[in-house]
Amino acid sequence: MSTLKVGVFGGRRGGNYVSMMASRPEDIEVVAICDRDIEKLKCKDIVPAAKLFTDFDEFLAWGKDNGMQAVFLANYFHQHAPFAIRCMEAGMDVVSECTSASTLKECVELVECVERTGRKYMIAENYPFSTKNLEMKRIVDSGALGSVMYAEGEYNHGGPGASVRNEAQGEFHWRAWLARTYYNTHALGPLMYMTNSMPLYVSARAAHSDYLYSYRDVRHNYDGTAYMFCEMDNGMIARCTGCTAAASDYSRYRVVGDNASIECGGYTEGVRMMWHSYTKPEEEESTIKHIIPDLATMGEKAEKAASSGHGGADWWIVDNMIEYFVNGQKPFFDVYRGVAMSAVAILGWKSCLNHGENFKVPNFRSLKERNAVRDDDLTPFPGENGEPNTIPSSVPFSDRPLVRKPEAEE
Repeated sequence: MSTLKVGVFGGRRGGNYVSMMASRPEDIEVVAICDRDIEKLKCKDIVPAAKLFTDFDEFLAWGKDNGMQAVFLANYFHQHAPFAIRCMEAGMDVVSECTSASTLKECVELVECVERTGRKYMIAENYPFSTKNLEMKRIVDSGALGSVMYAEGEYNHGGPGASVRNEAQGEFHWRAWLARTYYNTHALGPLMYMTNSMPLYVSARAAHSDYLYSYRDVRHNYDGTAYMFCEMDNGMIARCTGCTAAASDYSRYRVVGDNASIECGGYTEGVRMMWHSYTKPEEEESTIKHIIPDLATMGEKAEKAASSGHGGADWWIVDNMIEYFVNGQKPFFDVYRGVAMSAVAILGWKSCLNHGENFKVPNFRSLKERNAVRDDDLTPFPGENGEPNTIPSSVPFSDRPLVRKPEAEE
């Protein structure tokens, strides 16, 4: 197996993966890093031989001339698709660290670029590969739950006022305009992976947060949470969040079958499995069982991954990249699953703005269904130079029911 030469675009979040790649020098060589503030990034010291750039065009041109084979995209959340397309058209494979696309038009363009160029593309969605979620997938695959009927994924990421202000780095920074359904991959991705399913339809609702509204001088997304309800192609229904600014920071997942259910996160240590009294196996003492994943039974790779970030998940992303780009082993989160998650987020937000209207998620393998959304470039994000967003980034107050009754007039 040859060493994979990789460039990293976006050194802040990408820096975590630079460290992971640097720990596997026999497999990967980070040859270039590009970031606007490259000199401020600690990751450049981890791979001192890497070429440093502040301009993407120069980064890409140098890569073409020096044998860079793949690019790990860790740039701004809503800008991955255009850069992924440029990389693939330059002859390089791509890992997209966050959502695939921020508009349905970009979803179409991304899929068609992969099909046209034949380049390899994958999503670095890491939450499905945490040790507890891998254990949940093992249980689902065993058939112990029976017919899977329902699943839920909740991704929480709150923060104090200082972080609310600091994360919105400028008037047009994406975090200041992030509609609450858009950051959905950490909630929906694990459900798709555990149950091997794809979303068909989505309906959603968002809820206002007075706490976030108090920071309206720096942010324009005042919703604290949004919930999306999906009909999946395996017959189950799924409920998932975007990035929820909840009071708790832990995430949780649940899969329910007609025989048993499993869940992890929150107060649950490891994985909790529950049966009905009439479906409990005879060998089980109780209808509730707490399962601590045994790394020794999950293979050598699981033990290597255990000490990495996000519950072992980050290690698996790098391993999936090596197996795909070098050995041709296709990952679960390919371009079609990537744009499906993006489409749920995009259409979920349209649903929030239309009182929970149900939307069909396009099958992006179908030219007919791609053509139906080819020109849909509506977005809650403004341009970097102040070009206006084309849909609101929060549900307008005028469209909400009264939550608090006004005080009685004296």
